[in-house]
Amino acid sequence: MPRALVIEDDHKIAELIKIHLKDLHYEIDHTLDGLEGYEMAKKTNYCLIILDLMLPSMDGMEVCRKIRANDIASPIIMVTAKSEEIDRVLGLETGADDYIVKPFGVREFQARVKAVLRRSLGKFENQSSTNNQIIEADGLSIDLDKRSVQKEGIRIELTPKEFDLLSLLAASPGKSFNRQSLLNLVWGYDFEGYEHTVNSHINRVRAKIENDMNKPSYILTSWGYGYRFNENI
Repeated sequence: MPRALVIEDDHKIAELIKIHLKDLHYEIDHTLDGLEGYEMAKKTNYCLIILDLMLPSMDGMEVCRKIRANDIASPIIMVTAKSEEIDRVLGLETGADDYIVKPFGVREFQARVKAVLRRSLGKFENQSSTNNQIIEADGLSIDLDKRSVQKEGIRIELTPKEFDLLSLLAASPGKSFNRQSLLNLVWGYDFEGYEHTVNSHINRVRAKIENDMNKPSYILTSWGYGYRFNENI
């Protein structure tokens, strides 16, 4: 059975989340503490992490930041309150894949979980419509079926969102995507006003695949518009 980690210090909400995940046939590990949750995430390859923002020892934002800094690619759904709009933006920028606002119902929660996992396992239509399931570009190899990336034969660990961004751009070299389009295509929701989230994720991908962040050769900036994958490599 797939295993999920729930990092939530509100007992009632934690129990609700666990019930919903069990209905989706998950085995569940649960902790009330942010630091302990981070340590658990380092030791176990979870297929999903549900992460509250307000936690003892280490807040959810820092937990998410540290998880991504350790190249842990598990999909993360943040649990936020309605008043925490800025935190939802920052959560996405630090590497969360989605968020859900308290209070939430069973259908909304399970729909968000399924959507995150579907996007982390699936491929974009314009990729699957091509016969070439491996994209090669100047030492960079992107396997769309295995959702893996190698550079010069060395595997590069990307989060689901980082992989989706890279593979979407690489599947259409030379085509410029604006930030709003990337938000809609990769996150699957209309996150209007969250365009800076794209910048943060692009920077993380560049840090992992580029030889020089200041002179990128794979992901180029289309000034005043968005980003594109270099068609000349």
